[in-house]
Amino acid sequence: MSIEKGKLITILGKNGIGKSTLLKTLSKVHKPISGEVLLNQTNIKNFSEKKIAKKLSLVLTEKLPESQLTVYEIIALGRQPYTNWIDTLSDIDIEKIETAIKNTEIEHLKNKYFYQLSDGQLQTVLIARALAQDTEIIILDEPTAHLDMHQTLKVFSLLKKLVTKTQKTIIISSHEINLSIQLADQIILLNDQFITSGSAEELTKNNAFDNLFPKNLIKFNKTLQQFVINKS
Repeated sequence: MSIEKGKLITILGKNGIGKSTLLKTLSKVHKPISGEVLLNQTNIKNFSEKKIAKKLSLVLTEKLPESQLTVYEIIALGRQPYTNWIDTLSDIDIEKIETAIKNTEIEHLKNKYFYQLSDGQLQTVLIARALAQDTEIIILDEPTAHLDMHQTLKVFSLLKKLVTKTQKTIIISSHEINLSIQLADQIILLNDQFITSGSAEELTKNNAFDNLFPKNLIKFNKTLQQFVINKS
């Protein structure tokens, strides 16, 4: 399986199928059970932790520890792979932080403490931190897991916009299947029997969505290009 630069990639599948494990394997948090992960034709096992932190940023679902950090300070943490031993921010670091804040449209939040944020605002801040890290690839594990429909759509729309504007590769795991079908450039489907990937159009043509979930509950409607409740 290969992933191209400058695409929004979603990994879909039922609970427990291995979406998070795959993301952690791609980002060198876990060692591969078999096979290998290549980043620009180089096996990621050959990257040091500092070097991979300059290539790939990771946003997991774990809650932030209690602290008095402001939004600006959280985003500034994305510059740690580049700062000196006393963590002094250079002019370039400050520029990257300000650009990340601007691109995620959270200028009005930067002086707030993180515990004052809603779940949707905090997720946007974590995306901004990943942007400030300035890596080729951003990986997010369930970025909309605790968000309502409105905030979920905002996060997906933001990620789509960032891919277009920055040409970064963004890979996410998600349960938002219908949104992924509409917005993702490439979808990776994890199933008990197979793994397949392609555009929504390619996967629809090959009937790849048909066996993603038990058909007695929901089914894939090719005409609507989305999953619907099975009323039959």
